[in-house]
Amino acid sequence: MADIQSQLSTAFLKERSDALVAIGVIIVVMMLIIPLPSIILDTFQASNLVLSLLILLIVLYTVRALDFSIFPTILLVSTVFSLALNVSSTRLILSNGSEFGGQIVRAFGSFVTGAEGAEGLVIGAIIYIIIIAVQFLVITKGATRVAEVAARFTLDALPGKQMAIDAEYSNGSISEQEAQRRKQDLQKEVDFYGAMDGASKFIQGNVTVGILITVVNIVGGLIVGLTIHGEDLNTAVNTYVSLTIGDGLVSQFPSLLVSTATGLIVTRAVSDGSFGRDLTQQFGRQDRVYWIAAIFLFVLAFLPGFPWYVLLPLAAMSAVMAYRLGQRREERETKEKDQAAQKAAAPAEQPQEFPKVAPLDPISLELGYGLVPLVDKEQGAELLERITKIRRETALDLGLIVPRIRIIDNMRLDPSEYCLKIRGVEVGRGILRMGSFLCINPGGVSDEIDGEKTTDPAFGLPAMWISENDRDRAERAGYTVVDPPSIIATHLTELIKRNAESILGRQEVKSLLDGLREDYSAVVEEVQNILGIGEIQKVLQGLLREQVSIRNMVSILESLADYAKIAKDDIPYLIEKVRQGLARQICLQYADDDKIIHVITLDPELEQQLIESRQQTAAGVMPALPPDQHRRWINASMNTVKHVQEMGYLPVVLTQEVTRPLVKAGTRRDIADLVVLSVPEIIPEVNIESIGVISTRENENER
Repeated sequence: MADIQSQLSTAFLKERSDALVAIGVIIVVMMLIIPLPSIILDTFQASNLVLSLLILLIVLYTVRALDFSIFPTILLVSTVFSLALNVSSTRLILSNGSEFGGQIVRAFGSFVTGAEGAEGLVIGAIIYIIIIAVQFLVITKGATRVAEVAARFTLDALPGKQMAIDAEYSNGSISEQEAQRRKQDLQKEVDFYGAMDGASKFIQGNVTVGILITVVNIVGGLIVGLTIHGEDLNTAVNTYVSLTIGDGLVSQFPSLLVSTATGLIVTRAVSDGSFGRDLTQQFGRQDRVYWIAAIFLFVLAFLPGFPWYVLLPLAAMSAVMAYRLGQRREERETKEKDQAAQKAAAPAEQPQEFPKVAPLDPISLELGYGLVPLVDKEQGAELLERITKIRRETALDLGLIVPRIRIIDNMRLDPSEYCLKIRGVEVGRGILRMGSFLCINPGGVSDEIDGEKTTDPAFGLPAMWISENDRDRAERAGYTVVDPPSIIATHLTELIKRNAESILGRQEVKSLLDGLREDYSAVVEEVQNILGIGEIQKVLQGLLREQVSIRNMVSILESLADYAKIAKDDIPYLIEKVRQGLARQICLQYADDDKIIHVITLDPELEQQLIESRQQTAAGVMPALPPDQHRRWINASMNTVKHVQEMGYLPVVLTQEVTRPLVKAGTRRDIADLVVLSVPEIIPEVNIESIGVISTRENENER
């Protein structure tokens, strides 16, 4: 309930703030049209002063420019607000004349100048001109130039910074979330400095318009006073020139604060703290400069005509600052010497503390230097996009979240060679020809093409390298033509599928369970009360070993919850029961469009022999047939599988439940991709058609 109230309160505040901003913008626009009473004008002018001061203070305490990313928009709003106040005050000054009731304008026209009458007018005019000159020629012009240079250099440096982020991500130095955050900050920085390049022109235009408004107000005020109000020249000058100077100072003083804030925010390019903290740190590094300043002020105080009562206190303050900074420096140096002495005095036999050994990368792709362009952002980096797609497709197909794949260059490899490793162990390698294409004959081609003979690294099929000029001809002839990035991507995909069980570690299993806990806490807790992470991992690995997707984790955990109480330590039994719980998924994986699975069966005599030879080992159940009989069985299986493949069907063996793991374990070495299903895994909607029988009896191998 408290969370709901907090969310409602936050939403209400957001809506109210948006409404207030909208109302404020409308009021600023209406000020250009509707006359304002003097009291409201004073209120708005005081608010303008406070707003400008707040902007300057926020900039001073801001660590990064992006922390005040709305500054360009605030700059526009404050400029329009200031101009609207100029229009409103001009309307009241010209219409009311000597009866003008704006107290802030009159205060700036008299108190700020420090004098009255003609003297005050001259001083006020000079102060106004100086403020305009400083703001226009110094602050605004410099800030505008810095903003232009910052925007250009930030945009030019964008590709290099993005490549650096990608390199850190590929090397494993940062996570994917950190890389995305850095890229977003980089894009915000480019947008900010690009906006500042244009926003700085608002201040420059505001100063120019301020000068124009002042001249128009003086000329218009004299015309109104002399012709309409019937005042004499002295009265008109004292009234309208004084009020115009006061109005100009009221408008330009906040503009000066905002201009200073603009200069500060675009010049503080590199900083780790606020302006005040950086100022204290960087001015407090050297004590010698303060000693020199103290001596200079001390000597200057005794020269004729110089105010010794001002210079001597300043010299004393510089000397005190130098003395304190010197003490801090000596303490720091003494501490460093003590630490060095302690380190040197340590006994020689004292064992050194070795750095922590970084764990091996779950998956790594090592490239020869000739293949580096495949991951170079400036040259397209096609491989990086394909790897991201592979990780996403593997998560959808197998339910396996593939860890980040680290890409590194390996000078030990040949320039055109690449190597794939899982947890530091090589699982595949290949050679590419940059600028060439791999041409594979799928069968039934109409035209022979010459090329460099090779082998497809992913599937071991005969292939050849062809040039880009022969690519169209090869495709028209029916060849499968693959470019280098696709070769690595295909090879990587196959290796991930074949080694999925090795990729799935205990930490990955824990992450899967934690992800399900929020929505399916009951089944997760029930399973974890019976089985440990390692036992769940072994079941999932058993499924992945046979290319069964573990994406349906809820069904897997429910099957484990049902049968783990019966046989907690019998992992093969649990794997079979989970497979039966995923029967629909498995059947539809191998059924054709007519929902028919063409299967190979076992001769009953052979199946009984396998059951009787069943042995429990540390790696699971295994068939323990005599060597000669085992070889006859494997030969018969290979012949039958070959016959079924020639018929155009995927070899699928159908057995009893108790026999299925024995057949799969016995044929894993010689027929690694053989699919073995059990009768309980067949759902009623799928039909079975037998197209072969595996038998060790003579003349029955291909029935």
